[in-house]
Amino acid sequence: MSLFLQKVVEDGYTTYNITGAGYALVVVLAIGSFLALSYFLNTDGQFKISVKQLTVSALCLALAFVFSNIKLFKMPMGGSITVFSMFFVTFIGYLYGPRVSLFAAFAYGLLQMVVDPYIISLPQLMCDYILAFGALGLSGFFYGKKHGMIKGYLLGVFGRFVFSCLSGIIFFADYAPEGMNPIVYSALYNGSYLGAEAVLTVIILAVPVVQQGLNRVKIEMNEKSLKKQVSLG
Repeated sequence: MSLFLQKVVEDGYTTYNITGAGYALVVVLAIGSFLALSYFLNTDGQFKISVKQLTVSALCLALAFVFSNIKLFKMPMGGSITVFSMFFVTFIGYLYGPRVSLFAAFAYGLLQMVVDPYIISLPQLMCDYILAFGALGLSGFFYGKKHGMIKGYLLGVFGRFVFSCLSGIIFFADYAPEGMNPIVYSALYNGSYLGAEAVLTVIILAVPVVQQGLNRVKIEMNEKSLKKQVSLG
């Protein structure tokens, strides 16, 4: 593990920094997981994703990555309210379904490790980055459902909330104020910034002109697939 993580001891607490080799590994895994999409069925029943799907998904991840660094408020021990960064990840699920969104969200979780990571152990790393951000890909299970964009977004955020809470309970219970249950503390801590961003995002998504615009994007992005389904039908 020393090849990829460098141990740092400060004020009696042990954390780990990602080494140069670690950053290289993260990038390789992120690219590899994203390319692995080509081996899974699409919503149109094809075995390989189209260039358009790959391009659009990569663009959404790039937007999510950029907007995740525009922080409206940063929590003292990790977590922040960003400018709708989680939405761009869940939007992939709204466009293409869970097969694409889960792998894309997994890649996004790996990329998030590159930006100001806080690591105390491998299990905590998995919970906070791989599982928590990867849970945003659950949005794809509402593909094709009524109000699927908002429902998928809320499911993805809730999934991230669950894993972030688990991390707080298991790995950061010592940070809870004296006399406060770690479960309550973790839920309040993670729910504050995730809930705030979710509320702001849902308010924007609920605006009719925004819904119409994003629905139009979905139609245009899937136009070729929809025509193929109609012809087969």
